[in-house]
Amino acid sequence: MTQTQLQIGPHTVQPSVVLAPMAGITNAPFRTLCREFSGGKGLFVSEMITTRALVERDAKTMRLIHFDGTEKPRSIQLYGVDPVTVGKAVRMIVDEDLADHIDLNFGCPVPKVTRKGGGSALPYKRNLLRSILREAVTGAGPLPVTMKMRKGIDDDHITYLDAGRIAAEEGVTAIALHGRTAAQHYGGTADWDAIARLKETVPEIPVLGNGDIWSADDAVRMMRETGCDGVVVGRGCLGRPWLFGDLVAAFEPGPAACARPTLRDVAAVMRRHAELLAQWLEDEERGVIDFRKHVAWYTKGFSVGSEMRKRLAITSSLAELDALLAELDLDQEWPPGADGPRGRTSGRNRVVLPDGWLDDPNDCAGVSADAELDTSGG
Repeated sequence: MTQTQLQIGPHTVQPSVVLAPMAGITNAPFRTLCREFSGGKGLFVSEMITTRALVERDAKTMRLIHFDGTEKPRSIQLYGVDPVTVGKAVRMIVDEDLADHIDLNFGCPVPKVTRKGGGSALPYKRNLLRSILREAVTGAGPLPVTMKMRKGIDDDHITYLDAGRIAAEEGVTAIALHGRTAAQHYGGTADWDAIARLKETVPEIPVLGNGDIWSADDAVRMMRETGCDGVVVGRGCLGRPWLFGDLVAAFEPGPAACARPTLRDVAAVMRRHAELLAQWLEDEERGVIDFRKHVAWYTKGFSVGSEMRKRLAITSSLAELDALLAELDLDQEWPPGADGPRGRTSGRNRVVLPDGWLDDPNDCAGVSADAELDTSGG
């Protein structure tokens, strides 16, 4: 495919491939792995940071906003529902040189976020969305501000076209759309037609597509079918950080390669991932424990066995992880069952919202002070 290029303010992203922010996943170690496989090409966004926690300098949050010296540009995603607090967080980032790019989260569908009016619930309140975007763009000054969102709350409350118009009017640099509603969570099939409609609605700014990109071929097909300017990859890289190498190859001139690592290769990546986490957390046990969630994703499709997966998922030291990995049949070739969906695949759910949230799309009275979560994640 012809080489793609995405302009995010002063930053050129080539090819136009972005790592989606994922709570508890896209920390500095995981971003390092993905960047290594991509050769440093693409854009890699931090996991979601709560604006209130950032402004109050919560210790956990301050660790989460740490960027490796090789990360250029430094991209941070913020979650907030109060324009004033969002503005304070953005100005703090600018004043203290904490990042080079700010992304705003209006796509998170989990109940602890939507019940406060945040994430994918927020764009329903058009005036509130506009106020937050205006504060962010104004406070960011020279830093580009982008946003990530979903189609809407459910099929009866679709918001993405209105939200896209508001974003363009308020100076947002680019928009990423996950082609699902909050009610769908991660179930069913992403609506790529919605991505195409958004691109038609706001042709003046880049639109990035997100949803059901499990391979480089999926990414190429999304861009061809929707006309979007780039892709955002989330669950597709869980246990597959080498996917970013495939994406770079697919979007650059020359033959496209598709990584098909043996289990020995995968085990080496697993070991490096765990070690990077241990270094980042400055605690080997905590790092290995944090790595446990990745075991099933890395080993999907390989003949590992449920008992061994359980043993790998309760390790607490690098030595223990090394010993168990050595027990595997490491000469296994890449299996057919290793491709396809990973991560959360839950279907339709009732979206938890603040009382009266849907009564008036323009009234912001339902947002309370406690809507700004005091901890990061989502």
